[in-house]
Amino acid sequence: MSITQTLSASRNNVGDGFTGSLSEPIKSADGSVIFKRGARVNGTVVAAKGRGRFKGAGDLGIQVASIDGVAVSTSEYEKAAAGKGKRSAAMIGGGGGAGALIGGLAGGGKGALIGGLIGAGAGTAGAAYTGNKDVVIPSESVITFRLTAPVTVTR
Repeated sequence: MSITQTLSASRNNVGDGFTGSLSEPIKSADGSVIFKRGARVNGTVVAAKGRGRFKGAGDLGIQVASIDGVAVSTSEYEKAAAGKGKRSAAMIGGGGGAGALIGGLAGGGKGALIGGLIGAGAGTAGAAYTGNKDVVIPSESVITFRLTAPVTVTR
């Protein structure tokens, strides 16, 4: 299926709805078409956790609830992104180390302490500025779901 709007862990909450359309027809075991390509799909956000500024993973999960108005049970699609806690720690620590080195060269022991504090502050600001990116499923994304229960369609 192809979703028709952008979903984001930072903007969407569990229970929010989304829409889409089938990218391919859904066929029965004997090959007859149950749902045509382009059929309207409605779904729900089932997991949404935005990423923290310094550490923590983000998570966004969605699930199809109906196709052409027929309730369905499907697998969940989940997109996750790892946090960058180690990267932030390295950036903050690296900034402190570089500041201490420069301060030590410029003004001895006291300069090293002041330079280290300034460098750590710069590293912290750099880690926060680069921040973790939001977990996003862009509009027009084609996502595959699997039916987890039989569907009965009467027409």
